[in-house]
Amino acid sequence: MPVPLLDLRAQFDTIRDEVLPSLLAVVERQQFIMGDEVGKLEQAVAGLCGVPHGIACASGTDALLLSLKVLNLQPGDEVVTSPFTFFATAGAIANAGGKPVFVDIDSRTFNLDLDQVEAAITPRTRAVVPVHLFGQMAPMACLLEMSRRHGLAVIEDAAQAIGARQRVDGTWKMAGQTGTTGAFSFFPSKNLGAWGDGGMIVTGDAALAERLRRLRLHGGAKQYHHDEIGTNSRLDTLQAAVLLTKLPHLAGWSAARRQRAARYDQAFAGLVQTPFVAPENEHIYHQYTVRVARRDALKAHLAKLGIGCAVYYPTPLHVQPCFAPLGYRQGQFPEAERAAREVLSLPVYPELTDPLQDQVIEAVRGFYR
Repeated sequence: MPVPLLDLRAQFDTIRDEVLPSLLAVVERQQFIMGDEVGKLEQAVAGLCGVPHGIACASGTDALLLSLKVLNLQPGDEVVTSPFTFFATAGAIANAGGKPVFVDIDSRTFNLDLDQVEAAITPRTRAVVPVHLFGQMAPMACLLEMSRRHGLAVIEDAAQAIGARQRVDGTWKMAGQTGTTGAFSFFPSKNLGAWGDGGMIVTGDAALAERLRRLRLHGGAKQYHHDEIGTNSRLDTLQAAVLLTKLPHLAGWSAARRQRAARYDQAFAGLVQTPFVAPENEHIYHQYTVRVARRDALKAHLAKLGIGCAVYYPTPLHVQPCFAPLGYRQGQFPEAERAAREVLSLPVYPELTDPLQDQVIEAVRGFYR
């Protein structure tokens, strides 16, 4: 039978009796904008991340954009990030008035290569945006030390990493906890997904949190009074209700993803390059991404068998047409380009059954047999 890359209907079946009454309660109150559930979700996500402040917003893209806007970037200000990520990472830098500066990735984790980050820092650099790609945190301890030396902000792009953690100096640190801000996405396909779009910023800085709350409400803490020019980026109450219902399940869902990943690791040993997990990290497997020979042929083979898979991401950002004015060229970031040719993500959602996963395993094995 077909195996989807992600099965949100299967997830819904497990929470139906919890989530529908939560939605009905919002409908009966008719408080769809900034209702009580939004504040409760902000507190809950901030608590999960080990920080005092959560600021809900309309999308993960806005979580990045607003985090960058509080830096007051000026023309020519540079922000270092990865070319191997979703477009929103670099798009938010440009839309906030900064210049994206790309550096290559670590070949094992797909996250930023810190040596190249250091080499890319100039007097115009204002911030670094590490991407915790596929659910594994970038090496934050070294990155934070580097950023402190150079006086840089660190905006964690944790859109794919809610609940991921990393051991720093013997203590577990959560994704979003150690940066200037952390930005999360609640796009429906995320590990904690809404039934529409949504995002969240977390921070330990009270002044930043206050300003971020103003910026998402047209720049004013009080209606019809505007301290600065902000925007409309509110998480609606219905989405907050869905997310509050799902949040207590997140740890269990993450554990189930790790179990599925471990099963793949064992089945694919010596066949394909399975995900490398840095020893200090606890991965949440937003994606289970392998590196394979003849990637496109394998993808076509799986599609023919009804097995969902996807390429994240087929074209690195430094060669996207919209970033041509930055002057980057093909071949400049070989690890990002090689990853774009070789990666393939396989189904790893919590509701994936053993028989369905066995179909995926046998299909991949059959291709290379």
